[in-house]
Amino acid sequence: MLKGKKILLGITGSIAAYKSILLVRLLVKAGAEVKVIMTPAAKDFAPALSLSTLSRNPVLTDLFDEQSWSNHVMLGRWADLMIIAPLSCNSLAKMANGQCDNLLLAVYLSATCPVAIAPAMDEDMWHHPSTKQNLTQLEKFGNHIIPVNHGELASGLIGEGRMAEPEAIADWISAFFNQQTSLQGKKALVTAGPTYEHIDPVRFMGNHSSGKMGIALAEELNRRGAAVTLVLGPVSMPVTLPGIAIIHVRSADDMYQACHACFDQMDLAIMAAAVADYTPVTRADEKIKKKEEQLTITLQKTKDILRSLGEQKKAGQVLIGFALETNNEAAHAKEKLISKKADMIVLNSLKDAGAGFGTDTNKITIFDKSGKQFDFEMKSKKAVAADIINSISSIYYA
Repeated sequence: MLKGKKILLGITGSIAAYKSILLVRLLVKAGAEVKVIMTPAAKDFAPALSLSTLSRNPVLTDLFDEQSWSNHVMLGRWADLMIIAPLSCNSLAKMANGQCDNLLLAVYLSATCPVAIAPAMDEDMWHHPSTKQNLTQLEKFGNHIIPVNHGELASGLIGEGRMAEPEAIADWISAFFNQQTSLQGKKALVTAGPTYEHIDPVRFMGNHSSGKMGIALAEELNRRGAAVTLVLGPVSMPVTLPGIAIIHVRSADDMYQACHACFDQMDLAIMAAAVADYTPVTRADEKIKKKEEQLTITLQKTKDILRSLGEQKKAGQVLIGFALETNNEAAHAKEKLISKKADMIVLNSLKDAGAGFGTDTNKITIFDKSGKQFDFEMKSKKAVAADIINSISSIYYA
């Protein structure tokens, strides 16, 4: 089930830490290689000797130990998944605020692998507004949250806050890795970034798109096994994405040509770019001098990439569009879904603070052609990309 997977288990100071011993046993039995990091407080709840014996690796706890210090960056790069179980209320708050006073937090902050958390705390702590705020912050960072259980707590109370059982966590991890290959063999096209419509050799019309959402989608598709082609407009930062074929374009027509050149070979296409709706009818060969009080530039519509792909879409191909709206958002998105013959439309509104161009976060609503609507909270664009691909996979590739 987990043969060859590298799992980094973080254990914090919670009475539920005793369950981590069984979790390690289950993961190793399933074929995973497991390394364990404990916070100093966690040592009071679970014996390091048992954990090291079951994991067949030394347990790391000391931030300033020479061997551990050299590993604090590399561990997060070594792992295929970092999971913190249990995650105490105290460590949750530290993670949400970027504090780094122990080895586990240092590894978390430098981890490049996916991170999952399994919280554990008493019911009143679980329902406190600060806890909810911290969980929301971690979700925005792109962390995966394994829900708590309802049951008997260490305080003797019955309620929410009990850490998920080791068997449930092991099942979640297996499902997570199965998801990573859910698009194996699929070919995916993604567009990202703005387009520049040139007025003269110096000036152009453009927009504020950073390309972050489309790039995050390309990375998520690649992570799940798809062969990805990214048609990328002129973004401000150099983009290097190992394993992803990048076609650099500038204008709307460039993007149109690039998409049509490869769409026929694709199983899935996600049009996330902010393509110009209009372009100058003529482009001046020389820089336009500042002479007249007014300058009139005649514009014409650009070719509609999403609509044209929708018209030539074959059976089995999945086409996803984006709608960035400022008013009557849902109505406009649904209209676009139908008129463009797309399978799904991802709506984001410029009225939502933290969504739209240039941000690291986004808030989306997905509409599909069957009439279903899926609403999501504000999250990091990486987490939003996972939500979008999860939605596509569950409907079209389940």
